[in-house]
Amino acid sequence: MSTNRLYYQDCYLTTFPARVVDLAEDGRRVYLESTAFYPTSGGQPHDTGVLDGQRVIDVIDEGERIAHVLAGPLRERHSEGRIDWARRYDHMQQHTGQHLLSAVFVELFDAQTLIVHMGPEVSSIELSLKELKDAQIEAVENRANALVWEARPVRILFEEAESVEGLRKASGRSGMLRVIEIRGMDRSACGGTHVRSTAELGPIQIVRWERVRGNVRAEFVCGGRALQRGRQERRTLMEVSRIASTAGDKLPEYVAGLRNRLAEVEKTEQRLKGELARREGEQKYRETRPGKDGIRRWLIEAAAIDDSVRARAQTFAKSGRAIVLAAGVQPAGVLVACSPDSGVHAGTVLKEVLSRAGGRGGGSAILAQGELPDASILEALKTELKFEPLTGEPDREQAQAAEK
Repeated sequence: MSTNRLYYQDCYLTTFPARVVDLAEDGRRVYLESTAFYPTSGGQPHDTGVLDGQRVIDVIDEGERIAHVLAGPLRERHSEGRIDWARRYDHMQQHTGQHLLSAVFVELFDAQTLIVHMGPEVSSIELSLKELKDAQIEAVENRANALVWEARPVRILFEEAESVEGLRKASGRSGMLRVIEIRGMDRSACGGTHVRSTAELGPIQIVRWERVRGNVRAEFVCGGRALQRGRQERRTLMEVSRIASTAGDKLPEYVAGLRNRLAEVEKTEQRLKGELARREGEQKYRETRPGKDGIRRWLIEAAAIDDSVRARAQTFAKSGRAIVLAAGVQPAGVLVACSPDSGVHAGTVLKEVLSRAGGRGGGSAILAQGELPDASILEALKTELKFEPLTGEPDREQAQAAEK
């Protein structure tokens, strides 16, 4: 037995007598003779509400029948269904707003709507456009909202598929079609819920767009959502303006200046960090005693192999006959820096030791870096580079940072 879909005729019906014709899943999946609950379909989410005191948490279109999924088992086979009207009306505004927007895109730019999605915060349409310029968005919003102010009637019609005319998009269905008509603007085959007049759509706003699959996906809000979004954006603008002590219309200029100053500060910070690292490398070289072979060695245990570690190691290695071995904890990595006269090729040594343990790494004769999948590799490198017995103490400050 097929379900009589009450919302096909009256989208404003919020309560109805519910007669159960079938139950499944211990009474949590309910089939009714007639229902006003809209199932997820055509890009529109399902209704929620109450059936015999139990919350309706999902509504599923199974073709001929509609399944109502409840939070708990149904107790009575004759009861009342009640729609969550706030959710339903929001979906009605977004869905009719989508029809109107799609029609306006066809009218102004011959852009067809390919995919429709209605989300909990914003809805979207994918359009046969390569891009969407600001001037086009303004033109679409102006035209759509002018149609809202005209309060054009929105009608539900039923017409035979073989004789239907003027549809914005051809329907592949046969038999009787349900057609949603916005007077003088749009006719679309649709099973969704809609408002009675464009006046109910409130403001229509395109909030953002992006390129997808060679097309444009435009996100929009209508009615209550547009009002809520505008209110939130106004509050945000006022708060940012207060914090910045700048008028709202001057904020773009203020933020641009702030970004430029921040970029300069970051450049200065990086320069100073590099200079500090180089000086620390030079000082460490002076403080480190040469080994019997005349080479000074420095073992750095760091939290990570970052720019500071690299700068220290390279400066130490460039200061004379020297070798640096640095190990990072997160992510686990290793670095070798050698002076040209040390007799050691950093890249070759590191690659050979890492390859024996299944690790990866390499580099030039004076600087090489790689991953450190196992602590034993560090010991092998220390032995290969003759760090035992050590002639230079590990960098304790770096070691403490690694422990933290």
